[in-house]
Amino acid sequence: MAFLKPLPAPLRMSDPAAFIATWFGSGLLPKAPGTWGSLAALPPGWLIFHYCGPEGLLIAAAAAFALGIWAAGVYARAAGNPDPSQVVIDEVAALWLVLATVPPTALAWTAAFLCFRLFDVVKPWPVSLADRKIKGGFGIMADDIVAAIYAMLVLLLLRNFIEGV
Repeated sequence: MAFLKPLPAPLRMSDPAAFIATWFGSGLLPKAPGTWGSLAALPPGWLIFHYCGPEGLLIAAAAAFALGIWAAGVYARAAGNPDPSQVVIDEVAALWLVLATVPPTALAWTAAFLCFRLFDVVKPWPVSLADRKIKGGFGIMADDIVAAIYAMLVLLLLRNFIEGV
């Protein structure tokens, strides 16, 4: 599709690394690929939570993290870019981690989404440190997990003040 960002040569969408790294192509959408990837993580996250509970979502986050290290590394090498914006599997793994810690309500999941995106975009220390210092597929994944930890801490604090979060 013409409005999608192109994949780096020699990757094709049929390549598992490209498919996983871009989370079914959501990272190829123009403008704010991390937000698109996070949004694309919500429906499967809801299904996982509904059928397997928060434990299932934690397992899925761990699996996405492990697969993401490989896929993000392959994609980054093909792109010649240490952290291509099209790689959004890091957002998927991190958001699922956050979602596993909140109740399955619209308010809680909206708060989790917004909180995670805030910390992923702003990158407070040590998120920024992980973003700068850790390289390769693991580095692409790691800074989002640190942002997720920030989001989980904020949501835990909010939970004491707002019912339903």
